[in-house]
Amino acid sequence: MPQATVHLLRHGEVHNPEGVLYGRLPEFHLSELGLQMAQTLADHFRDRATQGAKIVYLVASPLTRAQETAQPTSEALGLEIHTDKRIIEAENHFEGLKVTKAELRKPKHWPKLVNPMRPSWGEPYKEQAARVRAAVQDARARAIELGGDGAEAIMVSHQLPIWATRRSAEGKPLWHDPRKRECTLTSLTSLVFDDDGTLLRVEYSEPAADLLPGASSTPGA
Repeated sequence: MPQATVHLLRHGEVHNPEGVLYGRLPEFHLSELGLQMAQTLADHFRDRATQGAKIVYLVASPLTRAQETAQPTSEALGLEIHTDKRIIEAENHFEGLKVTKAELRKPKHWPKLVNPMRPSWGEPYKEQAARVRAAVQDARARAIELGGDGAEAIMVSHQLPIWATRRSAEGKPLWHDPRKRECTLTSLTSLVFDDDGTLLRVEYSEPAADLLPGASSTPGA
């Protein structure tokens, strides 16, 4: 039996009628659909717990959308939400802007567009992966303390940090095409560890897949 599993849960759909890249801005709440997604994930985890899964530790990014996504699961499983800044959204030069071709043509942005492999417009992919993987290891250890072998932790985070962490865990280059990320709203990227903390495998699932058609998702959010 794997000693622990850490589920990286992306938050639900955000109410964002202006279509801005909200990044780390405060007070971007879940939409009505996003709240449904969060409840669907809570029902999913409650069903698994009823079937014997030892889900014992819940963590969320400090941003509003992550905390709101975690709340139904907290209530369903009777778990406190622990906040960890290490799983927050990536820093981004374009935060608060509607990123269009016209916006990107403005000369003031050009110095930020010179190196997409780093990327030059925000927090380096390596730094994102490093901070999230450190938080994952701490959550893994805490889950084992609370639940023993087979314990599970949930960490509610954001698309880009989750994707960078997955590519790092799988030994793949961290630079990528943002349009090809496999990390939909309220998807689970699950890191499964063996007895000594070595990563055995990465699993991916979409418990709220039925709610995805028609959902909006600002790139990079």
